[in-house]
Amino acid sequence: MESYTPAEKRERNRLFRKGARQALADCVDPRLEHRIQEIDRSAAERGARELQALHNVQEQARNDLARAKATERTTPRAERAAAKQARKDVEKRVRLAERAVSRAES
Repeated sequence: MESYTPAEKRERNRLFRKGARQALADCVDPRLEHRIQEIDRSAAERGARELQALHNVQEQARNDLARAKATERTTPRAERAAAKQARKDVEKRVRLAERAVSRAES
C-alpha cells in the first residue's frame, strides 16, 4: 500500500511528465528516476505504517467486541438491553474497521 501526500502526487506527476519528454529525446536524467524512487519509497513506508495502524484499530475493536459480549452475558436481566445495545455499537465499529482494512489492502 502506498500513501502519497498531495505534494508528492504533484511532484511525482511533474517528474514523470518531464521524464517522458526526456525519454522521447533519449536522454533521461538519472536524478529524475532517483527522485521518483525516493517519493515511491517514502509513500510505501507511510502506507505500511497506516496499514499497521488500521490493523491495530481492528484488533482493538475485536477485543472490545469480546468484552462487550462477555458483559452482555453476565449482566442482570434489568440491564441486559443496555448491554445489548452497547454490543451492537461495538459490532458496528468492528465492521467499519474491517472495511477500512479491506480497502487499504486492496
